[in-house]
Amino acid sequence: MIITRFAPSPTGYLHIGGLRTALLNYLWAKKNGGKFLLRIEDTDRSRHNEDAVTAILEAFEWVGLKSDEEIVYQSKRDEIYKKYIEQLLEENRAYRCYMTKEELEALREEQTAKKERPRYDGRYRDFTGVPPEGVEPVIRIKAPTEGSIVVHDRIKGSIEFRVADTLDDFIIARADGSPTYNFVVAVDDALMGVNEVIRGDDHLSNTPKQIVVYEALGFELPTFYHVPMIHNESGKKLSKRDGATDVMEYKREGYYPESLLNFLLRLGWSYGDQEIFTMDEMLNLFNPKDISKSASIYNIDKLNWINGEYLKKRSREELAKDLNIEPTPIINLVKDRCSTLGELQTEIDKILLRPESYDSKSIKKHFKELNRELLEEFLEQLKSSENSCEEIFSSILEKSGTGMVKLAQPVRIALVGVAQSPSVVDVVSILGRDEVVYRIEKFLESQKG
Repeated sequence: MIITRFAPSPTGYLHIGGLRTALLNYLWAKKNGGKFLLRIEDTDRSRHNEDAVTAILEAFEWVGLKSDEEIVYQSKRDEIYKKYIEQLLEENRAYRCYMTKEELEALREEQTAKKERPRYDGRYRDFTGVPPEGVEPVIRIKAPTEGSIVVHDRIKGSIEFRVADTLDDFIIARADGSPTYNFVVAVDDALMGVNEVIRGDDHLSNTPKQIVVYEALGFELPTFYHVPMIHNESGKKLSKRDGATDVMEYKREGYYPESLLNFLLRLGWSYGDQEIFTMDEMLNLFNPKDISKSASIYNIDKLNWINGEYLKKRSREELAKDLNIEPTPIINLVKDRCSTLGELQTEIDKILLRPESYDSKSIKKHFKELNRELLEEFLEQLKSSENSCEEIFSSILEKSGTGMVKLAQPVRIALVGVAQSPSVVDVVSILGRDEVVYRIEKFLESQKG
């Protein structure tokens, strides 16, 4: 059975890079009838943020990626880690290191001066003397001292890490007894049965250390997939300004979880020319070996287009429920112009709410003397004639010999405050004659003098 996991650190909110990693793990497990697990890596109490834990779980609830077993919290597993550290000490695969911070800094300065790679020199690796007084030791694992560690990655291929360039006897437990990241990750993955690890390639440098832990404890290695990162359009690391923000911010802005997942899957993975995927299609078609070896580019326009496609397929009643409003006809009038629920609400309000001001650029361009005369004539006929709005439009334009734009634009400005809106005839029809009369009179009054 394929078992995958997603293991965020609760030092901040879940961002879209993390959500993409979670999605890939979820899809691969579910496609193969396996399990998707969630683990909160909260061993670093100095950086722990309980609000971040809540936000991460809230984000998973919103997008519908549920853990198949109870969520694991590393902070509750101290005894487990302690047991395996003691095992390594007893088997002489780890040792206590009494090197002080000052000694370590002096060693690094010396190595730097010699243009050597800073690394621990193993001075306590086989120490049998009397421990120095007043020094709380750290625990270091005995890493290989020569040769290479090869990571067989299903996306990047086989990657060789020369021990001399990448490894020393790294710390697995701090002086206060707390275990370190690479140790607990390897222990937890092994004990939770995780046999396929899909994660960002920013973790690739950690993999040789985790392999050392796996082998020292006699655990079977999982299969690794290191996914290239998401970059901005300049090819640089994605920042909050580019979109690497709290996943729940996308909800607040009016994106659908299905469209966000669809967008994230398409970052670095494709299936022909298909752009829109249902969850069933994602499950059937996804295979991590097909992920691109190159970094993917975050494109907000692409996300907006995908979300717009999801939005357009929803009925007026569904969209009204999404917005928690009455199913007004305005929804169908404006929904094809919108990419998000936030935009949809703005477009609805633009028509539904009386304008508090009028766009000066629109007035300067579309409210010359002829436009004023046509608008005044339109107002008079609305008040005195029983003809429909369309009939009034036609008669005025026929009489004046002008095009629709000369009348439509000032009507738009009067009704919604700017010269852009859906069909002005439709807007007039939805608002009703009395409201249209009121708004035109108010606009004309504002333009006197």
